[in-house]
Amino acid sequence: MNLVLPKTFLQNFKSSTLKGVKVTFINMPIREQAKPNNPPVGPALLAARLREYGAEPAIIDLNIYRVLDEEASRKGLAFGRCLTFQEARALIERSLAKAGSQHVIGLSGLITTLSWQTEIAKVIRELDPDALLVSGGGLATQFREDLFNWIPELDAVSHSEGDDIVLKIALDAQALRDHGFDKAYKSGRLTPFYRDFRAGRPRFFYHGGRTPDLDSLPFPAYDLLKEDVDGFPVLESYLSAPVWGGAAKNSSATSFQMKRSISTISSRGCPFACKFCFRGAQGERNYGVRSADNLAAEFLEYKDRLGVDFIGLMDDNFMVSPKRITELADLLEPLARSGELRWGAHGRLDEAADLRPDRKSGGYVKADVLRVDEMARAGCIYIGFGAESASAKVLEDMGKGGFMLTSGMEKLNGFEFPRAMTEGIRNTLGAGIHGNCTWIMGYPGETLDDLKTSIAFIKWQQELVTSGLMPGTSEYDTAFASINTSVFTATAYPGTEMFQHPKVIEDLERVFGLRFYPDTRQPVVDENFRKYVLELNDATKMITNNDGRPLNYSAIPDDQFVEVRALLDARKLDQVLDYE
Repeated sequence: MNLVLPKTFLQNFKSSTLKGVKVTFINMPIREQAKPNNPPVGPALLAARLREYGAEPAIIDLNIYRVLDEEASRKGLAFGRCLTFQEARALIERSLAKAGSQHVIGLSGLITTLSWQTEIAKVIRELDPDALLVSGGGLATQFREDLFNWIPELDAVSHSEGDDIVLKIALDAQALRDHGFDKAYKSGRLTPFYRDFRAGRPRFFYHGGRTPDLDSLPFPAYDLLKEDVDGFPVLESYLSAPVWGGAAKNSSATSFQMKRSISTISSRGCPFACKFCFRGAQGERNYGVRSADNLAAEFLEYKDRLGVDFIGLMDDNFMVSPKRITELADLLEPLARSGELRWGAHGRLDEAADLRPDRKSGGYVKADVLRVDEMARAGCIYIGFGAESASAKVLEDMGKGGFMLTSGMEKLNGFEFPRAMTEGIRNTLGAGIHGNCTWIMGYPGETLDDLKTSIAFIKWQQELVTSGLMPGTSEYDTAFASINTSVFTATAYPGTEMFQHPKVIEDLERVFGLRFYPDTRQPVVDENFRKYVLELNDATKMITNNDGRPLNYSAIPDDQFVEVRALLDARKLDQVLDYE
């Protein structure tokens, strides 16, 4: 059976095809230690898509809430704690009581939301037993059918991109409600994603795919976040929280401030193959972009309708297409010159370096037109670079060597750095754009000297941005603080190439008792594996087992690893460089 949507699926869809179909997306909490600053773009995109065909979507965003109380103080959570399961249940109950019974309730979230989805599924089964309960997004894409065992309340799992498949899910739910299972099944309405019948309920496994034209999709339905059932201003809370910067308490430091900001995405998928990264929920390596015209239109809508002074593009690879960057600059340059529109994106340092082989000299020369200069012309003032490591060896091991190392090395302050990285930072700074690097420690095989190379690069960045400034002045302090000094701990996420690394397998077996199939190096999905997944977060913490034993995949001994991790958490970079 061909488990994909036929190309003709949408041909008979009309603006009223899903009229009366009620769909609620529930966005799970993440990153309790940070202020929520990115509205749930995935559910908002799917809601907008459903609304095109007459459905009645809604979003319950559990992530926006941070409660300041004694418990938050005890945990050291400056912005407050997330809701408890009981508080979330009460909010969902009030929301559904107002909205009425739903055809579909979708649970959305990253791999780190397994515990939340497990509990919320039980709540939904009790509060709205007739709704088709679906898990989608990152968690569903990584674990797919295994989720049925971990969350038995689920009626469906939907993996990968959801723009088109969400319409089929709504259509199936409509058929079940209008005709009952027997009639809907016998008529063929439930093909091809119906899987089986379990515990008195039909079960589905949906295969998402790329919609043919990203420009044809509506902009995210952020208006659905205007306020919750109690009148809490969800959208305004997001708009007033900086997407990036020191106030955001994430790894994205900035040299500037923003008063009202919002985020969106400009591309799907990833053309690269970093071994630590899972790109399944956003199109795997099937890279596709929105046009400059379409992106500019969304920017202008947010500026005019929401009054934002900054827009953040959350996808990792904005800079892949120089042509699109120039087209965007041609469209936005007037607003950029007047200071009316500022935005930021993510890219690679080799793209910012824009170095090309020079056959005559045997060296490298810069492109005639630099991508960063064109981005600045379009109003870009921030680029986030996933540098991860400044060690050539570690970059190779991560699968990031490629273009990052082809232009050779440059020696600075006694350390050898990839020239693509140093030139990328210089070009970005020269264009008047703030370049923010994120870092990882503890990748398999990393030595203490490798880690010191990354720390030395951070120190070099600090020297570069403060060059010519007087120490002790506000300008110096702002520039110095704008360089990110936080370092993630290498985390082995299932579904990544890193997860199959021999050292990772060895440590996961030893520390967490995981088992792997010897022929495929895939994990045995048992209770130990589930417990490991429950420990995962967004790499902001060092994972330990119940005995306090750390997951350390590097070549640094455990005791040194723990000590260095503590020094980095305290931002004592000089002590790390001096560590023996």
